[in-house]
Amino acid sequence: MAGGTAEDPVGVEVLSPGDQYSKLVGFVYVFNLIVGTGALTMPDAFKEAGWLLSLIGIIALAFMSYVTLTFMTETMAISNAKMRFQKFVSDNEQNGLKKEDSGGPSVNADETQPLLHKTPPKYSEMRPSFEITERVEMGSMAFMYFNKIGLSLFHLCIIVYLYGDLAIYAAAVPKSLRDVVCSFRKNSSNCNETEVDTDPCWSEGLNINRMDAYRIFVAAFLVLLGPFVFFNVQKTKYLQIFTSVARWTAFLVMIILTSIQLGQGKGKGNPVVADIAGVPNLFGVCVYSFMCHHSLPSLITPIKNKSRLLPVLAGNYFIILLFYILLSFTAVFAFKNINDLYTLNFQPYSCDPVTDIVPFQYFLALFPVFTLSTSFPIIAITLRNNIIASISPRSGQLNWAVEKLLCPLLALIPPVAVAMGTNEVEFLVGITGSYAGAGIQYIIPATLVYLARRDILAIGHNYQHKSPFAHKGWVFLIIGWAIVCVGFVTANHIITKE
Repeated sequence: MAGGTAEDPVGVEVLSPGDQYSKLVGFVYVFNLIVGTGALTMPDAFKEAGWLLSLIGIIALAFMSYVTLTFMTETMAISNAKMRFQKFVSDNEQNGLKKEDSGGPSVNADETQPLLHKTPPKYSEMRPSFEITERVEMGSMAFMYFNKIGLSLFHLCIIVYLYGDLAIYAAAVPKSLRDVVCSFRKNSSNCNETEVDTDPCWSEGLNINRMDAYRIFVAAFLVLLGPFVFFNVQKTKYLQIFTSVARWTAFLVMIILTSIQLGQGKGKGNPVVADIAGVPNLFGVCVYSFMCHHSLPSLITPIKNKSRLLPVLAGNYFIILLFYILLSFTAVFAFKNINDLYTLNFQPYSCDPVTDIVPFQYFLALFPVFTLSTSFPIIAITLRNNIIASISPRSGQLNWAVEKLLCPLLALIPPVAVAMGTNEVEFLVGITGSYAGAGIQYIIPATLVYLARRDILAIGHNYQHKSPFAHKGWVFLIIGWAIVCVGFVTANHIITKE
């Protein structure tokens, strides 16, 4: 989920033709990246904020997210043109030096050749190509346009977001395992009672409550997946295919099962129309659920034909929006109570199961375990590399113990410690999306495109992939929107605590 921002602080890569794919494949990749853990917490957020207010909110947040996605695409285009110009100037200078160093009478044998080499062309004299052919990661764009303070804030935002991401994963997987394993609910006398963390995990046997069982699974999660963070692992194509198939299957099965229940008139949900108290959490969940900006360069650059790229991405966002609305609406009207991790509504041993097909029950309840466990090491390694890059931008400058031992531990221990303290996945998603997520999705893209447009190379060119939201008022609107939303979330948390 973290793209390639930190794995290569430079973050620039020229792709070979074999690495490219069609717009349809790119469409699927963007869909798979966006639709993930956040979607599993959205039904409960819809229920808390009310169905009408949630509908309005998610449409507004989807639109704002798309605006900043176009900002990122435009910045990538300008950055590609900027790098081409710099390479052109560098090549001219090197060619000039080679001619001067060759010496001998043949240097100026041609009397028509000028004694002095031409000065490199100016930006204003070029008509550069703004086609996106080189992958320029968000970290690389930050190096291009931000000053030292901006770079420090950028690294801080990325690191905090990744910490939140890992804490969500470290809580979601053990919680799913705990709720499948703990069978205390099988006893018919307490089936309809609300489960709490102090309840025993089993009716008989070991005297372990649900919270203790959850923490045991967190520790096991750390022991099994933690060692991967000390090495370099890459997400393979087959692993990506497996997680994509599992994700699509799980979401479609949940929508179909709840739709059947509603069609049979068995829906038990009666959600409120609007509840302003649920809006802050809805904001964080939606921001997190539409996040793809940090990984966008890795997804867009390999697309072969990038004509009409922004309309294609707009269609992608529209389908994802409909998908979220369908998932959430079927959930809030089908269930009276919704778990913060939606898949837990389909777990085995439930009092009133949506389906009696046991394989479906176990597959849906354990779905986060399959998909999130495969992503955890990748994100943790990305966080580790971001920590290294924030300490020392150039590789090889850190002490071996710091780079190979301390930094991986700094990536692992804090999120696992947070997961040990709380298993409220929706709360973690809301906090991560509301603060670090707002920075990555709103503040950073708006700031990057504003500074990129001020680059003289971009001035006066009607270049390809230019955002339709070209007026600088959109930049200030996005930044203002982010500040107001984050302020509203913060004020709500303060009032709630008081």
